[in-house]
Amino acid sequence: MVSIPDSAQVVVIGAGIVGSSIVRHLAELGWRDILLVDKGPLPEPGGSTDHASNFVFPVDHSREITELTLDSLRQYRALGVLTECGGIEVARTPERLQELRRRMSSAAAWGVEAELIGPARVRELMPHIREDLLLAGFHTPTGAIVDAVRAAELLRARAEERGALTVADRAEVTGLEVDAGPHGGVPSRIRAVVTDHGRVEAEHVVVACGVWSPRIAALAGARIPLVAAVHQMMDLGPIPELAATEEWISVPLVRDMDARMYARQRGPDLEIGSYAHRPILHEPDEIPPFGAPGQASPTQMPFTAEDFAPQLAHARQLYPELLGEQGRDGVEVTQAINGLLSLTPDGAPLLGETAEVRGLWSAAAVWIKEGPGVGRAVAEWMTVGASEVDVHGADVTRFPPYARTRRHVRARAAEGFPKVYGVAHPREQWASSRPMRTSPFHPRTQALGGEFFEASGWERPQWYAANVPLVEEYARRIDHRVHEWDARWWSPIIEAEHLRMRQHAAMFDLTAFGVFDVTGQAALEGVQRMAVANADRPVGRVIYTPLLDVRGGFRSDLTIVRLGEQHFRVITGAADGARDLAWFRRHLAAELDAGHIEIQDLTSATCAIGLWGSRARDIVASLTDDDVSADGFRFGTAREVVLAGIPTLMVRISYVGDLGWEIHLPTEHGLPLWDALWEAGRPHGLIAAGGGVYGTTGRLEKAHRLFGAELTPERDPVEAGLALPTLKEADFLGKGAYLAARAQEPAAVLCTLALTGVGAAEPRFPTGNEPVLDVDGSPLVDGRGRRSYVTSAGPAPSLGRYVMLAYLPPERAVLGTELLVEYLGVRLPAEVLTVGRTAPFDSEHRRLKG
Repeated sequence: MVSIPDSAQVVVIGAGIVGSSIVRHLAELGWRDILLVDKGPLPEPGGSTDHASNFVFPVDHSREITELTLDSLRQYRALGVLTECGGIEVARTPERLQELRRRMSSAAAWGVEAELIGPARVRELMPHIREDLLLAGFHTPTGAIVDAVRAAELLRARAEERGALTVADRAEVTGLEVDAGPHGGVPSRIRAVVTDHGRVEAEHVVVACGVWSPRIAALAGARIPLVAAVHQMMDLGPIPELAATEEWISVPLVRDMDARMYARQRGPDLEIGSYAHRPILHEPDEIPPFGAPGQASPTQMPFTAEDFAPQLAHARQLYPELLGEQGRDGVEVTQAINGLLSLTPDGAPLLGETAEVRGLWSAAAVWIKEGPGVGRAVAEWMTVGASEVDVHGADVTRFPPYARTRRHVRARAAEGFPKVYGVAHPREQWASSRPMRTSPFHPRTQALGGEFFEASGWERPQWYAANVPLVEEYARRIDHRVHEWDARWWSPIIEAEHLRMRQHAAMFDLTAFGVFDVTGQAALEGVQRMAVANADRPVGRVIYTPLLDVRGGFRSDLTIVRLGEQHFRVITGAADGARDLAWFRRHLAAELDAGHIEIQDLTSATCAIGLWGSRARDIVASLTDDDVSADGFRFGTAREVVLAGIPTLMVRISYVGDLGWEIHLPTEHGLPLWDALWEAGRPHGLIAAGGGVYGTTGRLEKAHRLFGAELTPERDPVEAGLALPTLKEADFLGKGAYLAARAQEPAAVLCTLALTGVGAAEPRFPTGNEPVLDVDGSPLVDGRGRRSYVTSAGPAPSLGRYVMLAYLPPERAVLGTELLVEYLGVRLPAEVLTVGRTAPFDSEHRRLKG
């Protein structure tokens, strides 16, 4: 324990692997007044770092998590705390074997060495396993064990060597002081950290204290939405065969995913970890302090043997030589704990500046395998405004207010715990804590048999049972999905709805949009600083624009409507609304503080209907006296129109690539307008269509990009084909990097691919993230070392093709180039259908602009 200084540039709370990584990287980036505090004693302060199993499997289906893990492996290796023993995930069932093939695809997409091996090879690598129970194994030679406690010591030492760090252990944080924002809706700012050893004024505070993070953030009025969950662990030994190796780790890590357990050597012992038991959740205030009776540390809770009994039976079954199926003389339980880890509502980490308090940062819900990578990413984010690794999916501001409530967090954590070792489909939906947000059209969409998918809490129809008859009508144009995995969370109704929209018209519930207004005397200046596109356009113009970070990568892409000289409406995707709102507030903080800008969230006050198709104009014209002709209401414009006696804002754009409008209006008028449009559309063949058309089939036929898929922080507008023909004079976030990208040839080009295996007996349907290979099976790698993979995939019913978007090296981004897409162990032939922004369907956009 050292004395607490009166002030610091940054206070990092939590000295585990994450907090220690952050201080090391901040010091390397030039920060020199860093205070690290922890209420526990160093070097083992009592958090999850102390008791974790410390293994690293390098492959995840998420590129984001894989990149953080690979960076962490490099850092652990450089620190000398890594034992590379290899890892094996084994399959007992055909379903798991398919999942291992999928993991092979992810490994190939992200560039991680891996192989699918048979049971005999599994036993060769792990001599003590029972191979007759297994179908296969997924082997990653770079799987490793790390000494996380020692790593944290070394990371802190690196920062201390630079004269940048003061460390205070046994110092408990008792308060966080903030300066309230001067105007409503403006986040407050962190001012000081109060500990039981003194008060420290600070410009920045990082909450990196694992399961205690929600309690600490709450001291400042912020929410970090996680809950502590039990993960059971038991060490059995001494085992003669392991003791004879005289090594701490001599055999690979093994994850028996079907039994939801793992096993690793710990010297003479075998450690068994379980994710098979019931969810056991704890709030921060339920975690005992250091020194509680029967606990080595606060996060090592008393063991509940009844929860572990089935898991122990599975372990004895898989390792009978080591453990004995009924036990083995001399092999005893040497340690057994209910270890605590952090779970979030969607399973991802919680990183970045909080939405509620400027200068208060979260670095929570991070596992050992990602710790140093997260430390680097957060330090870069704090220093330059963006990280080299894309961490947008972990942004703590991604959750709207309801999703940060204790009830929601616990419900999703309880549902998510079994998924840790489960087989989750890419389209799989959450079942708990629903419904939370419903549109005014919900009674009608329910009556039509809507199959609801959730987006940011909104119940959005994905397809409608009422449209089943259309499947028969368009049967010859709809592919039959033979394989259950391909058909899961999908319906041929989607493709039938798509074709009906193209032929007649369809209406969509678009209420889930995030919507906020930017107004005030500096509104134009502020919006110009945020957007790549020129916002100084005539009132009534619609501006589609990327938002960039300081590195020139995508932060979002959205629509801005100029409603007045100093009045702009921002319309963004449902999943992006909370994050985009926080981004605007953060980067317009000075204007907000001065009262020169106001930002009003209208998401819950407004609703929207999409109406598109060849007959959309006929339907609208029957409900208004306004001129909605091609010349009277031009594409890319917006105006107030009274429809069926209801004031609306009609926006003439189209994400699905057909004639029509987004129609925005106050929530209370939503249901009457839906009914009026429905009745007016009867003579024109109008149907209701779902998100499967809006977000997949219609979007992909037009090669429209999606943030989080094609558009990520590691991509720039030139690669994505979104560089604008002219550059506005006004400065904007990321302009320097954008100019640099425009001045050189792109390292990759976004293209539309199409499968070419026409007439296959059992066609397959990729879902996204599959590797794109050359015809000889070799990976495609661009000039920046990034591999090509499918970013989005789905049918293009109007074309009779199955299409995918993917970034390709420029020399392969040529019309007609033959390629392969690896999907679940099968290599599917494909070709380049279009290059850049060229749409596969209606490439000259006659339909939507007519």
